[in-house]
Amino acid sequence: MISKEQIKFIRSLHRKKFRDIGQQFIIEGPKMIAEAIKYAPDSLIQVFGTEPTQEKLPEHVVFEEIDNKTLGQISTLKHPQKQVAICNYLQKNTARPNFYIALDTIQDPGNLGTILRLASWFGVQHIIASKETVDCYNPKVVQASMGAIFNVNMEYVDLKEALENTELPIYGSLLEGENIYETEISKKGIMIMGNEGNGISEEIMKFITDPITIPQFGKGESLNVAMATAVLLSEFSRPR
Repeated sequence: MISKEQIKFIRSLHRKKFRDIGQQFIIEGPKMIAEAIKYAPDSLIQVFGTEPTQEKLPEHVVFEEIDNKTLGQISTLKHPQKQVAICNYLQKNTARPNFYIALDTIQDPGNLGTILRLASWFGVQHIIASKETVDCYNPKVVQASMGAIFNVNMEYVDLKEALENTELPIYGSLLEGENIYETEISKKGIMIMGNEGNGISEEIMKFITDPITIPQFGKGESLNVAMATAVLLSEFSRPR
């Protein structure tokens, strides 16, 4: 049976401080574990569950059966999903492609997880983020990413320094920007998405070379950052 020390350790991974110390994070549910097996099998360490996984685990991964009470103790979810697994932090690639996303202080875990999911869907393999952006290994981010955490490279950087040292066009969504549906956009570039409440900071705004906007056709105050990311990525991905 799982020991009290193991339970204590897994619960510690709910917090960033201890994730960073051990360089490990948790994933939950058959879907997430299947994605880990498919895209990052080497990162998977151990699986705890009320039933075995349907997919064959890598040879180095140990499965330990637990009861529902224990699952509830180690899960971060209100309704646990059969299995919890421990993963090592993912290997990071600092080589940046010709098109990627830059995040300026995204703070909501659900938004970051959704942006990761959108990036994966539209084939964007790299995201850079300010160090004030929510931790990508936050359990809520991981869960909202629906497995995209395993196939989108996430790099935390000094955003100002990163934007100073690029020759790529820098796109930023601003109210006074060019209509995204009418302006000519390049397949190369950096797409900046700003903070939920304050948008793109003044410090970062000065690096924007190509201001763009999503025109409003109906009513409503605004789009949230994840919705806006979906619209913009759809346009950047459209064949021209």
